[in-house]
Amino acid sequence: MDSSPAPASPTLSHPEVLRIIFGVIVAMILATLDQTIVVTALPTIGRNLGNPEYLPWVVTAYLLSSTAVTPLYGKVSDIVGRRKTLLFAITVFILGSLACALSPNLLILIIARAVQGLGGGGLISLAQTIIADIVSPKERARYMVYISGVYMFASISGPLLGGYMAQHLHWSLIFWINLPIGLLALAMTNGLLKKLPRHEKPHKLDFLGAALMAAASIALMLALSWGGIHYPWISVQVLGLLAGSVALWAAFIWRLSVAPEPFIPSEILKNRVVAMGTVTALLIMGTYIGITAYLPIYMELNFGLSASQSGLSLIPFMSGTVVGAVIAGRFMAHAVNYKMPATVGLVFSVVGLGLIAAFKHNLGLAVVEVLMAGLSIGLGTVFPITTVSIQNAVSPHQMGTATGVMGFFRSLGGALIVALFGAVLFSQLPDIASLETGGTKLAAMGADEIHMAFRPLFALAAFVLAIALIAFQQMPQKALRTSVRVSDAVSIE
Repeated sequence: MDSSPAPASPTLSHPEVLRIIFGVIVAMILATLDQTIVVTALPTIGRNLGNPEYLPWVVTAYLLSSTAVTPLYGKVSDIVGRRKTLLFAITVFILGSLACALSPNLLILIIARAVQGLGGGGLISLAQTIIADIVSPKERARYMVYISGVYMFASISGPLLGGYMAQHLHWSLIFWINLPIGLLALAMTNGLLKKLPRHEKPHKLDFLGAALMAAASIALMLALSWGGIHYPWISVQVLGLLAGSVALWAAFIWRLSVAPEPFIPSEILKNRVVAMGTVTALLIMGTYIGITAYLPIYMELNFGLSASQSGLSLIPFMSGTVVGAVIAGRFMAHAVNYKMPATVGLVFSVVGLGLIAAFKHNLGLAVVEVLMAGLSIGLGTVFPITTVSIQNAVSPHQMGTATGVMGFFRSLGGALIVALFGAVLFSQLPDIASLETGGTKLAAMGADEIHMAFRPLFALAAFVLAIALIAFQQMPQKALRTSVRVSDAVSIE
């Protein structure tokens, strides 16, 4: 990235803009690293605290609470301002991390993780919103590269740090580490955030609408987390949660139609850029998370890699998103038709996954690595373009709400598509649950048989991305503002 100043708020110098951006990036590291560092430490936590059958709740409690409050943070930041909202989120996250580190048993740890999620749910969307407040849409995608870099850093370093700390030090360090990072984020953002341009307007927070949306999402994510793993998909528990989620979503939609000031304003819901951009982001993020979850298993079974080797084999896939984000950022800063990189990237991603699914015989490791890197670059071009397009299409005083809604549905999409991918894979490899204990059926299967079992998963991923491509093409392309000041963007399509 060059060092030329980007158009920003007239009250902020370019160095101040960079300091704020790096401050909110530190806050983002808290949330992204926490999502990956815990998983590899779970076996050690189970041995130390007991009740290992409840270990999945250490992850689930965080995901449920963080997803449920993400849109609430966006709405509140539009009412009281970004600074107060972000500082509150960081503080709650730090307190939750402290409680996690001091937890004497698994029940307290699960409750503390839920508290931690209440803070973490606002960090990523608020960081994106604050960047939108100080950098014009025309230049903003360049800074979104940092966000993609944070995800890559967390995805690679999180599991390594979690495993090392749990094995050689103490599992509580994976939570203690959040305290210095969180305090650094507070120190870096507190002063300069006072200079943020103020866009908030008097609003009434629809508490009933917020509660219905949160309850509906929690019921849905519980069903997706339990289905096919803890309970059969047709069990009373899973079907009951799905039915409850449908009823709650229906109640939420009804509330939107009757509330004096609905939780999600009607002008945001009717905005085609927001609607199609959010659908695209949901499908892209879900596919990205799904591939990240199951690609290591494919590498281990298909090529005989160890767990650590399969983790290293993910580096080209994880790094590609940053490359894609850089390409998109450069293009958006100079081109009128800024959707082109994402369109081309999605086409190549669909073709790449289709090629893997089409071959009936095992592909070489080098070929798979190249195709996965190309897939990742394609997906990486979409993330900044959808985010900036959505923020460019709404008024500044609704920026937090629109960004929070996008983040919320991206999280839901991730849970939904990962569950769908898992259901397809488990139907092909029912013995995959015994991977950790050396399942005899899996051990007896050849590379071609393993590849054949994974083909439906890759085909499904290609199909999901094809739908994302269609949705992306339906997203209107509006001229990007060259200032953070309010200015109606006109369609250029």
